[in-house]
Amino acid sequence: MPTTTTADIDQAAINTLRFLAVDAVERAGSGHPGMPMGAAPMAYTLWDRHLRHNPANPDWFNRDRFVLSAGHGSALLYALLHLYGYDLPLEELKRFRQLHSTTPGHPEYRETPGVEVTTGPLGQGFANGVGMAIAERFLSDEFNRDGHEVIDHYTYALVSDGDLMEGVSAEAGALAGHLGLGKLIVLYDQNCISIEGETDLAFTERVATRFDAQGWHVQHVEDGNSVDDIDTAIQAAQDAPNRPSLICVRTHIGYGSPQQDTAGVHGAPLGADDLRATKERFDWPLDAPFHVPDAVRAHCRRAVENGKQREADWNDTVADYRAAHPDRCDDFTTALEGGLPDYDTTELPVFTDNDAPIATRKASGTVLNHLAGRICNLIGGSADLAPSNKTHLDGYADFEAGQAGRNLHFGVREHAMGSIANGMTLHGGVLPYTATFFTFSDYMRPALRLAALMDIHTITIFTHDSIALGEDGPTHQPVEHLMALRAIPNYTVLRPADANETAAAWRVAVEHDGPVALVLTRQGLPVLDAAAHPIDEGVPRGAYVLADADDGAPDVVLIGTGSEVHLALDARDRLAEDGIAARVVSMPSMERFDAQPDAYRASVLPPDVPTLAVEAGITRGWHAYVGDDGAVLGLDRFGLSGPGDDVYAALGFTADHVADRAQALL
Repeated sequence: MPTTTTADIDQAAINTLRFLAVDAVERAGSGHPGMPMGAAPMAYTLWDRHLRHNPANPDWFNRDRFVLSAGHGSALLYALLHLYGYDLPLEELKRFRQLHSTTPGHPEYRETPGVEVTTGPLGQGFANGVGMAIAERFLSDEFNRDGHEVIDHYTYALVSDGDLMEGVSAEAGALAGHLGLGKLIVLYDQNCISIEGETDLAFTERVATRFDAQGWHVQHVEDGNSVDDIDTAIQAAQDAPNRPSLICVRTHIGYGSPQQDTAGVHGAPLGADDLRATKERFDWPLDAPFHVPDAVRAHCRRAVENGKQREADWNDTVADYRAAHPDRCDDFTTALEGGLPDYDTTELPVFTDNDAPIATRKASGTVLNHLAGRICNLIGGSADLAPSNKTHLDGYADFEAGQAGRNLHFGVREHAMGSIANGMTLHGGVLPYTATFFTFSDYMRPALRLAALMDIHTITIFTHDSIALGEDGPTHQPVEHLMALRAIPNYTVLRPADANETAAAWRVAVEHDGPVALVLTRQGLPVLDAAAHPIDEGVPRGAYVLADADDGAPDVVLIGTGSEVHLALDARDRLAEDGIAARVVSMPSMERFDAQPDAYRASVLPPDVPTLAVEAGITRGWHAYVGDDGAVLGLDRFGLSGPGDDVYAALGFTADHVADRAQALL
């Protein structure tokens, strides 16, 4: 009886991965078989020889992270998860891309055990991996002590030609190299084929040169089927602790099939004839789809017991850490569980109406620094705009190659910033925030959308929120952006009206489970009397009555957000001169208000009272709140360049105009 060698097992396991993926695509009638066929050897080498994980507990915190940035190759990831013992039975691979299966067309966070991140939009996973590596280094620096290394793991990513064509990968790669993220190792599936044909139709960049220039440790593996060469390269990457690593692995899309090295195998099943020919080439059972040899299953399932042991050893390390550093361990476990330390939210800064007008961006900076002193894992920064966004954490170090401080400098890289923050959140243990001018939310939108899709806790600060920005003109004046963000399902937008609403909005932001945007002014706004108005209760509910008729029976309701709330308050005074009783409603968050009970919403916005909404943005979307008989004073055009007050007045945002529009409703 012939002896089974390690090489035999390796090859059998690689072919099992290939055909599990190919059979899944074939049964679904759609999908991407080419990438799994070519990339199976590198994925197997990583998972079998290097990846530290626990299939019995996919959430074990000190596991290595694996990101399939080339999410179209999801069938390969599902095959890996099944073989290595995750809770993903073979029946689910047979239901690939079917409704309500746990094997969706692209990997989805929370849907499949072991999937670390939702990928598919190319380049996102690459940038998420950078964020994960940042989080790992911050946490290890924050919590590790001599002899007690409670955080110590790698982030691996598998990327495609398409991932590295996307601009977000260039942004994120440049920052990763600058920061010297040595625990980040990226395997590049360099098969040189995209949907339209060979990549040199549009992509002749010297990728290795680019990454070398960005400060990465770069290697080449010419034979993408050589397990030993790939293994050696991964070991060399681990031995370069001060630089992120890119391993360029030359592979062949659709390897072994009649369609090898063609664009046709990228995104369509092989078809019956080519599938048979491919299985014949590999001497694979022809009439046994989803075949897993017993020896392969036994070999790969060793990961289950190995993973349990790794986690048990880590638990012992944490127990020793707790004995030596009990207070620090409490902070550590709270951070890992995604909780917040015990702090009294009533201690947030309170601003008085005796203060001079305060820009909400400035108030936000005050609150943010207050929170930083109480939340040890609050970390973030701006896209080169911290002095303008007021997001620098005073008294804390910068996060740079030589230190893991709490102030991140993302550079002028909004898209990567958003995606990196998503990766930090997905890693766990940190509460990240990012910041830029509101008009540049367009550059971040793919990352914001994915944060909402994954329902993860990221906080984004957008300042310079309206035409009141003034002299910088319409290129920098947001108009459509508020409604564009509100249109993202599961995304919470907060536009506070003053400094005290800003503090309340921050409390919502740190306690809310999903993604949150704080939209803030450049210009100063009068401070509302926190003692006289139900701000702390009202802001979390999304909208509340800020000022009302003496008898609570208004003739007209004025809704405002942000700076326009003060226009509504001034208009209320003018209407009172004419004997008209107006209610002013501050609505910092449509999403929070929509989630309230019907009775509360009706108590704030009585359906039988004429209503005018005032917001310096497009009017679309407001009619759901003002009704058929109401009106919206908004801006369905771009802004103007000039002093902010002059721009406001020129475009109709004055108290007199608000009062006139309200009277017209009566």
